[in-house]
Amino acid sequence: MKKTVLIFGLIAGAILSLMMLGTLPFMDKIGFDSGYIVGYTSMVLAFLLVFFGIRSYRENVGEGVITFGRAFTVGILITLIASVCYVLTWEIVYFKLAPGFADKYANYAVEKLRSSGAGQQAIQAKLEEMKMLKGMMDNPLTNAALAFIEPLPVGLIITLISAAILRKKIRSEEAGA
Repeated sequence: MKKTVLIFGLIAGAILSLMMLGTLPFMDKIGFDSGYIVGYTSMVLAFLLVFFGIRSYRENVGEGVITFGRAFTVGILITLIASVCYVLTWEIVYFKLAPGFADKYANYAVEKLRSSGAGQQAIQAKLEEMKMLKGMMDNPLTNAALAFIEPLPVGLIITLISAAILRKKIRSEEAGA
């Protein structure tokens, strides 16, 4: 299981990392709203490797048979490896390549609220929220935890779906033959 999980997890992690690094130069042009779409789309594409990893394990190690539990284990391990790659890349991006990210995001969030016609009290509350978020993001451990919970739900959903689709028990007529 180790080999399958490592190969597919690292490939998925490389896709996540390369997509993040590839979109970084266009961050200002893409904008935060479109950035969410690009980011989560690349996560879904990268986590498709969970499906292929489970299928590879089933065919090559399980001899065509895999339970839901084993499929889930393989899938979640691939997801965890890919997510760790994502977090490591984000830490480098946040602290080295785009050090003003938190301030840009705070300005975006406040301006979006202002343009929606929000009152001064709501804007002030958003400013306080952004100040707190920046403080959390400036701490490498908290930043890593926040980054980890971005791709994890996507990978978990794809793992559950893939495990359900790919589970395959031995048929009773095959067992007797």
